[in-house]
Amino acid sequence: MINDIIGRIRTSLTQTFTEVFECFDTDKNLLNYTPAKGGWTINQILIHISLTNHFLLILIRKGTTKAMEKSAKADMKTLLADYHFDWQKIEVVGKHRSFEWNRPAHMEPVNSVDLADVKIKLQAQLDECLVLLDKLKNGEGILHNTMMSVNNIGKIDVYHYIYFLGQHARRHISQMEKIKNEFTLVN
Repeated sequence: MINDIIGRIRTSLTQTFTEVFECFDTDKNLLNYTPAKGGWTINQILIHISLTNHFLLILIRKGTTKAMEKSAKADMKTLLADYHFDWQKIEVVGKHRSFEWNRPAHMEPVNSVDLADVKIKLQAQLDECLVLLDKLKNGEGILHNTMMSVNNIGKIDVYHYIYFLGQHARRHISQMEKIKNEFTLVN
């Protein structure tokens, strides 16, 4: 069961980031197009995804370390027998405008950043998530919970946090699609 959960998270992350990486090949005018009703450009959204991942990975790393420490004393077979991964709780994060959220200021793209550097960071962040999933391959990720205030999700384990990171990017993929559609209509 835990192998199926980890595999599904891995597949979701890989597919999501493949779509994110495709956005880097977008026309420069589209990358810098500001939607008519305001909001971020695709360029700014890509920077935001990278910034958010940076802060999520700090928590994911700490959670992984604590979970691995706890695993030495845990009866994983018994703990995993009752484990339930709440996909729906996190998947709502992947839907643009599915809930109101005021992001912290430190996750807003305020500076212009070279998109090549952003792409390199995003690739490194994806790679790190995949490595952490490998490290937590025996179910250890269930052993540590951290509070998630977004959409009042509450305490979630390391696997849920990693899945959240991917769903956050998924949320912004749909936002970028809307910008592309608007750009196509006005140009």
